[in-house]
Amino acid sequence: MAEFSSQRPKEGRRGSMDEPPSLSRDSSGLLSEDQFLCSICLDVFTDPVTTPCGHQFCMNCIKTCWGDSPQCHCPLCKETFIKRPELKVNTTLREVVEHFKKKSGLDKPEVLCDVCTGMKQKALKSCLDCGLTFCNSHLEPHYNVRKLKKHKLINPVENLEDYICQKHEKPLELFCRDDQMFVCQFCTEGDHKTHNTVPIEEESGQKKTQLGKTQTEVQQMIQDRQEKIREIRHSAELRKRNTEKEISDSVEVFTALIRSIERSQAKLLEVMEEKQKAAERQAEDLIKDLEQEITELQRRDTELEQLSHTEDHLHLLQIYPSLCSPPHTSTWTDRSIDPHLSAETVRSALSELQKSLNEELTKALDEKIRESVSTELKRIQQYAVDVTLDPDTAHPEIILSDDGKELKHGNTTQNLPENPKRFDECVSVLGQEGFSSGRFYYEVQVRGKTEWELGVARESITRKGGDKLNPQNGFWAVVFRNGNEYRGCAGPSVLLSLRGKPQKVGVFVDYEEGLVSFYDVEAMSHIYSFTGQSFTEKLYPYFNPGLNDGGKNSSPLIISPVSNSA
Repeated sequence: MAEFSSQRPKEGRRGSMDEPPSLSRDSSGLLSEDQFLCSICLDVFTDPVTTPCGHQFCMNCIKTCWGDSPQCHCPLCKETFIKRPELKVNTTLREVVEHFKKKSGLDKPEVLCDVCTGMKQKALKSCLDCGLTFCNSHLEPHYNVRKLKKHKLINPVENLEDYICQKHEKPLELFCRDDQMFVCQFCTEGDHKTHNTVPIEEESGQKKTQLGKTQTEVQQMIQDRQEKIREIRHSAELRKRNTEKEISDSVEVFTALIRSIERSQAKLLEVMEEKQKAAERQAEDLIKDLEQEITELQRRDTELEQLSHTEDHLHLLQIYPSLCSPPHTSTWTDRSIDPHLSAETVRSALSELQKSLNEELTKALDEKIRESVSTELKRIQQYAVDVTLDPDTAHPEIILSDDGKELKHGNTTQNLPENPKRFDECVSVLGQEGFSSGRFYYEVQVRGKTEWELGVARESITRKGGDKLNPQNGFWAVVFRNGNEYRGCAGPSVLLSLRGKPQKVGVFVDYEEGLVSFYDVEAMSHIYSFTGQSFTEKLYPYFNPGLNDGGKNSSPLIISPVSNSA
């Protein structure tokens, strides 16, 4: 429903005849309608032209203003032009105006005057009492004739009958909230007499207020989605860069493995060649010994041959004892060269190769994992929050530091006021601030401890009595027991295999993604993650320093400032 007006439009509303419209912007920062109004017809420019003095008007308006007079002047600054200017449409301004009309919804079909004969002029107002639409000149009586001044004028519309009560033929000035319909003054004396009716302007104002709120919500939804688009694009770009890096790293790892294989192959060949050379040296030594024995046996054979024909019987009998026994020789039955390579040699070489490959692969993977976790830690450390312990939740045997950053088990029960938020069985405490959206990260020093529990807990966890630590009971935690045992409390718990003993643990939560991850900050390694979780309540940082254990576990848990040094 258009707004009603019984007053003549003030010239100052859309631009005075003494000065051009101001170059102002509306609250949204966009150009306002006032900048594109002709100061003659007080409407948005149609075929704008620029006079020699620099002012703009509609082509038809300025021509009508000048008429047939050879001498013309500017309606705004009153500058006189001795020679009638030759006017041409300012195409640039026209394009800007057309763009503005499309953006502001002003490019609707023009409403023409109902009274004009011949070439109809553009309508300026519609009169609900007359049931007609008037141009500027035919609207003049409504500003001068006393009776007509009381008529209801609205911005020109084509469907004027929609603004008039069909039953009483009177302007629809009121809105019936009971029947949700427009009514005239006479309707309130009949069918709508007891109904809640208000002026259309009041109802429109209320609806505009509601629309404003809805628009604000819609704009916020648009901003949220635009932000999500930026986030997705950033994540996609980050994923692309990470994939490219992973590909590069994989190529580097396998290149290193190939080099290691080549080195191991060369080493195996070298060992085999050395074994072959050793076998050849052994064969040469055996042959040399055999040849020496053959030479000695041949000498003996010659002596025996000579003596078998001798006539010197005395000499034969004298040397006979030394010749009757065979010469001393080695036993060769168990001495030989194996024509095949020793299986043990091959196994040993292959074992060395496998060991070398494993070492190379482990080293390369450890390095890449460390680099990956380091990059991940740098990313999530930007979500660091300042965590302070909540004394109202602390078990009576927990001792907190004055700044709320340290906690330890004190062995004695403190006289503390009863509080429904306080743990009464588990020696635990929560952080003061809870989180119901977004991402957050904090770090805790666990140096010198033999027991501890760290993670997050939902607001509704049981604090009176001891619930098992698992997601079903509202806990997402990692625990350390017996000085050497780490477990992820997944229900059932998962035994974790860590290469080192963490001295500082980082805890990261992505509420929307349902992710809780734990990191060894100094070793830059991943400890454990809960994934695919569904969070519906506030999550609070959760701490349990473990029992003092006769001083063995007396070191405190310390919430450390995040240094972003990973």
